[in-house]
Amino acid sequence: MQFLTTPPRFLFFTGKGGVGKTSLACATAIRLAEAGAQVLLVSTDPASNVGQVFGVEIGNRITDIAAVPGLHALEIDPEAAAQAYRDRLVDPVRGVLPDDVVKGIEESLSGACTTEIAAFDEFTALLTDAALISSYDHIIFDTAPTGHTIRLLQLPGAWSGFLEQGKGDASCLGPLAGLEKQREQYKEAVDALADPRRTRLVLVARAQNSALREAARTHDELAAIGLTEQHLVINGILPEAEAQQDQLAAAIWAREQAATAALPPALKSLPTDRVPLKPFNLVGLDALRQMFMPSAAGAELETAAAISLNAPDLASLVDGIAADGHGLVMVMGKGGVGKTTLAAAVAVELASRGLPVHLTTSDPAAHLTETLNGTLENLSVSRIDPHAETERYRRHVLDTKGANLDAAGRALLEEDLRSPCTEEIAVFQAFSRAIREAGKKFVVMDTAPTGHTLLLLDATGAYHREIVRQMGDKGLHFVTPMMQLQDPKQTKVLLVTLAETTPVLEAANLQADLRRAGIEPWAWVVNNSVAAAQPTSPLLQQRAHNELREIDAVATRHAQRYALVPLMKEEPVGASRLRQLASLSNGSH
Repeated sequence: MQFLTTPPRFLFFTGKGGVGKTSLACATAIRLAEAGAQVLLVSTDPASNVGQVFGVEIGNRITDIAAVPGLHALEIDPEAAAQAYRDRLVDPVRGVLPDDVVKGIEESLSGACTTEIAAFDEFTALLTDAALISSYDHIIFDTAPTGHTIRLLQLPGAWSGFLEQGKGDASCLGPLAGLEKQREQYKEAVDALADPRRTRLVLVARAQNSALREAARTHDELAAIGLTEQHLVINGILPEAEAQQDQLAAAIWAREQAATAALPPALKSLPTDRVPLKPFNLVGLDALRQMFMPSAAGAELETAAAISLNAPDLASLVDGIAADGHGLVMVMGKGGVGKTTLAAAVAVELASRGLPVHLTTSDPAAHLTETLNGTLENLSVSRIDPHAETERYRRHVLDTKGANLDAAGRALLEEDLRSPCTEEIAVFQAFSRAIREAGKKFVVMDTAPTGHTLLLLDATGAYHREIVRQMGDKGLHFVTPMMQLQDPKQTKVLLVTLAETTPVLEAANLQADLRRAGIEPWAWVVNNSVAAAQPTSPLLQQRAHNELREIDAVATRHAQRYALVPLMKEEPVGASRLRQLASLSNGSH
């Protein structure tokens, strides 16, 4: 493995949900520790399953992994970090400022943006704590240091006077006030991240065109802010031997080979490793030690018993959606689970029934037009362009709130409006327009990955609370976007996942976040199920059996209703294949 050659002190594994970065990080930690190094494995993922992988309860403290001498692990709890972060900012002003001002500060610190920054605050301390660093030869991070978070660190530090004068009125002032207090620590952390002698960033992807395009975007964004020491790991590649006697396996193998042969230009120059798909779940030390070994040939695997599933299909969910005649359908989930494809499939199926449908996306990385590959009667398609919406919002704020500021105040307001959280507010306004349109037709929204979606819901909730405050005591009737999202007759949220441990955990966490906002997901969709496709390849059959526990968890513990969508031989591109996706019975791939 090239990424393990002369590894530096810090190794970051980043990638979308379900690509296997936790497994790779854990396997790397074991490899280095068993070679004699002192290793600290750190997870900042809210859906961390590092403890589950090792069979040890870890939590927010450094824990020895007894079975691997030299290996220690830590799971940063983002919610606990966010609470400590809020307390650090708010406690000094309690009893000093009026209660309503303190409440306003707490409100500004209540969102997902603060949680993300607080988690970043925690792991930057690990990059800069000299005593801790000297205790370990390697610190391995199972995390995604997203451009969204790191861009916040690039903002100038001249906030104090502006905040004290009360001139600010932008989305991220609360979090930015905290950043100001940690400015020196963050500068040291960014210096460490940008130093190739100290830090290597490992981009993890699957052998899929969409996943590799996403990895290329991540590469560009992180390289632009100085993180240039990058490696690519393409994980879970089906061995060619499995393609010999199974049409599904042959189609998957051909797709993966074509995707890896046509790497985006940004990735072609990176040192690249390819890790074969394993027939077993990567949980436990024995499994993790086999992570970097060649996969067994198909003939050496036992043929598993056939699987009989009697799960609802996507068409049954569309029946329930169509019955209302109009409404908003929000397709949510982590990156890489197939939200864009499923949003398009639902929209195409509704349109094919003669219903007017507007399919839109708030995901900057979405490729709706590529997925649809054509036009269809009753279906219109749009994209909420974050850049265009942000520019429109900036102009409005400068023309209104900035009109009476002096030159220095206006300059700081302009700087504030370059915050990435400004984009979330701007997209929220476009999102609100889409919600209003759903009163007359179906609006199917392919949302951005979870973190961005939660920021969007934070903005929606803040707007709702402000309207309630202004209008509630006047006895006037009003309906906010949040009230529409909370009404299942107007909005149906579909949570998309894969039948794998990490994506199901992440979807369950997203469901908990939505419930805290008063939004009850209407249904879950388990996408790309190998079990539902009923393969004959021995490796795929064993993976199909591994899926059954996760499918059962969705059906019995997590979802009010659900659908199972089989993995298809052909990529679901174009209206015809999308309709097929919506009407497939399990096993009829």
